[in-house]
Amino acid sequence: MAKIDVSVETDDKPVPPPKHPNTCPSCNSHYRDDELEQALWVCSHCGHHFPMRARARIASLADEGSFLEEAADLHSEDPLGFFDLRPYTERLAEAEMKTGLTDAMVIGQASLDGRQCELAIMDFSFMGGSMGSVVGEKFSRACDSAAERGVPLISVTGSGGARMQEGILALMQLPKTVAAIEDLHDSGRAMISVMAHPTTGGVLASFATLGDVLLAEPGALMSFAGPRVVQQLTREKLPDDFGLAEQNLRFGNLDAIVPRPELRPTLSKLLRLFDAPV
Repeated sequence: MAKIDVSVETDDKPVPPPKHPNTCPSCNSHYRDDELEQALWVCSHCGHHFPMRARARIASLADEGSFLEEAADLHSEDPLGFFDLRPYTERLAEAEMKTGLTDAMVIGQASLDGRQCELAIMDFSFMGGSMGSVVGEKFSRACDSAAERGVPLISVTGSGGARMQEGILALMQLPKTVAAIEDLHDSGRAMISVMAHPTTGGVLASFATLGDVLLAEPGALMSFAGPRVVQQLTREKLPDDFGLAEQNLRFGNLDAIVPRPELRPTLSKLLRLFDAPV
């Protein structure tokens, strides 16, 4: 009797072993932590920008010893009693232990080349940089502090969007942060927005794109939804640079793309321009 072939063709392939986090995804160069730290977490061979933690970002921008953190005691709560695979409170505790942060944004007073400013820096490693009620409150307080002190606000974003575990409370941070920027502008103070990879969802749709100057790091994804989602919805092939900083610059949605090693001198120049007498 002839055998019946019941094998099923499949495209499934063995999952490759995970790469070391210090291996460049573009050119496969490998680095030690101290090498990346010295290079501002930028690949010296191909220029790929690794994710940069909030504290490291602050250290790279602010004058040494000048940063004074604000609202460090704010912690997210669980008003909805949210539970998916694990309780939201458990996810928050894990994120705090992993990152040493209380939430996905760090704000505070600082100086940059001797010029005073306010910093609002997001950290993607805390629950994907998602914006919940604490992130919205911290950003609003940063705007208030900048307005009261009469200094510009520098925002660095990296986020997957609104935090689903807080539902409508997270979505309400969009109008809240927009209103905070409006108050900052009413006080006559400027906001400089720097978008790192990725800046997506509700953060892109709210305060990240409302700066007086819009900058981005090379290769940063700046799209409300990622290319994979958009391609599935539209069933169309997207350009290779869809949603990236380079495409946004080409379409006029950005003022400049600034590599990380050039960010501090660029921001210093902008602070001088905003301080110049009219």
